[in-house]
Amino acid sequence: MQAVIIAIGDELIGGASVDTNSAYLSRCLAERGIVTASHVTVGDDAGRITEVIARAAAEAELVIITGGLGPTLDDLTRQALASAMGVELIEDARSAKRIAAFFDRIDRAMNPSNLRQAMIPAGAEALDNDYGTAPGIAASLGQVKVFVLPGPPNEMTEMFERKVAPRLPAAGALARRILHAFGSGESDIGERIADLMARDANPKVGTTAKGGIISIRIVATSQTPADADAAADKTANEIRHRLGELIFGQGDQTLESVVGEGLKSGGMTLATAESCTGGMIGRMMTETPGSSGYFLGGVVAYANSAKTAMLNVPAEIIKTHGAVSEQVADAMARGAREKLGADFALSVTGIAGPDGGSPMGQADEKPVGLVYIALAGPDSTKVHRHIFSGARDIVRRRAALTAINYLRLVLMEY
Repeated sequence: MQAVIIAIGDELIGGASVDTNSAYLSRCLAERGIVTASHVTVGDDAGRITEVIARAAAEAELVIITGGLGPTLDDLTRQALASAMGVELIEDARSAKRIAAFFDRIDRAMNPSNLRQAMIPAGAEALDNDYGTAPGIAASLGQVKVFVLPGPPNEMTEMFERKVAPRLPAAGALARRILHAFGSGESDIGERIADLMARDANPKVGTTAKGGIISIRIVATSQTPADADAAADKTANEIRHRLGELIFGQGDQTLESVVGEGLKSGGMTLATAESCTGGMIGRMMTETPGSSGYFLGGVVAYANSAKTAMLNVPAEIIKTHGAVSEQVADAMARGAREKLGADFALSVTGIAGPDGGSPMGQADEKPVGLVYIALAGPDSTKVHRHIFSGARDIVRRRAALTAINYLRLVLMEY
């Protein structure tokens, strides 16, 4: 079964408010095995709302509308729905009494305009609103079920859960899986799993990129939960096989939580030495509860003098090779590991920008985005050179994630 969710209001179109209702409804429908085909946002224009409702009813079996049920002249959803249904608006006597009682209860005079909220399309049903004055509407467009809910989230969620959800038909079962990958771009990952991403495939597979992390969504539908789970797991396993070590986790797991779990299970500890990332790796590694069991501490050594004083980086190395160099990254990692007595130490030194780099083509070129990442372990220290593109915050975050990922790959060998 497919649904279309329509959010109505000029405030949404103009960016004054954010539509959280549609996301909530999509999650609730998914839990019931109903797939949301699209979200549509439309302003307070009766003609356009009517068109959107008619179009939605032509492509889905369920339409849920939020907003536009207020008492003012720009609240046009009920009129638009009546137009789409080809009927007149009529007053629902019970709703009119409930609205009047609401104002009596709070000891306020009712503006006559509030009675507009009691108007519903002929043949429709009013849904009681226990948290506000605007009743919802349950209607049909041919075989399509249409529900209209108030825009305020607290009113909308209460009405959906109590008045709409119990009326939704059983629509089979749905299973979701989310895999997370790091170390390759979205286009490369997309190429590797292209055949699994066919639009008519079941399970459906899609990717999302955020901050360097590629999330792969898998949604399987079937008649029973067991069959849906089996189909989702089969596709997830195939993706893991194709992407190998690029996959670092699933569901709510983060790169840093996975690394933390690896350290914890192996009884190992981590220290950090950061320059351009300014403590970002340490902050990320301590986001997970229980991180004190494996993260010993970190040194933010921005100035060259701090690198020497706090990490024992020889001043001569900095003078000869510069603070952003393979040699300094190596010395920072070794110094942090020795100072804090950790099994592993990560270090980062680089040029996050927007200034500080030297022009490309020079013998000593060090462009903006150049970052050296070192990982010191029980057996050896390895240094990796990267040139990250993007604004300062992007370079810093990508450097921090890349450093953590190097540790993840090493921990896989233990």
